[in-house]
Amino acid sequence: MNELRACLSVSGVILLAALFGAASPVHAQDASRATPPPGKTLVFVFRSDRQPVAAQVPVIVNLVRIGDLANGTFAVATVNPGRTFLRIGEQAVAVFTLEAAANRSYFVRIEAVSSVRPVRTEVRLVSEVDGRSSLAQSRLVGAAPAAFAAAPRAQPPAAPVAAAPRAQPSPPRPAPSPEPGGDWSFALIAKGGAFKLANANQTVVGPSTFDTTSKPVLGIEAELRNKSGFAMGGEIFYYKNDLVATGVIAKQQVVALMANGKYYLRVADWFHPFVGVGVGFADAVYSGDLKGTAGGPAYQGLAGMEFRFGGVGLLVQYKYLASTTGKSGNEVKVGGGGVLAGVSIAF
Repeated sequence: MNELRACLSVSGVILLAALFGAASPVHAQDASRATPPPGKTLVFVFRSDRQPVAAQVPVIVNLVRIGDLANGTFAVATVNPGRTFLRIGEQAVAVFTLEAAANRSYFVRIEAVSSVRPVRTEVRLVSEVDGRSSLAQSRLVGAAPAAFAAAPRAQPPAAPVAAAPRAQPSPPRPAPSPEPGGDWSFALIAKGGAFKLANANQTVVGPSTFDTTSKPVLGIEAELRNKSGFAMGGEIFYYKNDLVATGVIAKQQVVALMANGKYYLRVADWFHPFVGVGVGFADAVYSGDLKGTAGGPAYQGLAGMEFRFGGVGLLVQYKYLASTTGKSGNEVKVGGGGVLAGVSIAF
């Protein structure tokens, strides 16, 4: 009878401990090596700044705030398999989603961008090897979920029983592939639209009048984009105008070769306004009753927005191009402005 009472007392204490979370706390080293409970998924979120930023970044997983991360810290969440949503930051919010599989661990790296206020972060998925290596050098924020700790099993004090088989570590699973690309990506942009010459009446062959509306208007760009928002590249811009002078009907075709610099502001993953400037050379070619070519330096300013959907983007921009061709005394202003729309493909 006494043995039965003792057994019931031990079982009652263990039951209360399990109900009220009396399991021993988990240290950062334990959490960094943890594997998901059966049928669940672990999401590790760690912060690693290239240039440390002195600000904490809140991390929310599926509407649950799992911690505020400083540089060199991490937090971990246990989630159900399926679509998992991460919201990182407060004023400049980064949103990240992943398709979680059961019995797997995912490692999400966040990096605060230096010299940007409010604090903006870059978010990407990394491999398990890289993730575990970073966690080993990081500090756990807050307490690990209770799924990491298990209450000790009660052993009846009566007759000896066979010990439960010791759990074997799960075999290593293939880690999810990191997101493609690094700090730089390459993009091609094709565009067209409306462009008008700024000066209609000029002296080409005596007093001359241009039809200021250019037809056609085409452009193609190739640029390197950095994840910080800066981009640089080259552009070929082409437009054509009719010209009428006394006894002369001709056409003016302009080809501008430009080197551009831009800055893209990431308002959201899909929305990137931008501004830019360019410098280069413009060449005017005349045909019809007037033959010849004339060239000169060219400068331009750009402003627009791009809507990105994966590797494909839709953009609209305003361009103002300034260029004077020809020699002194025979200059022709071939610049103007217009609105262009196009498509970008990132590789």
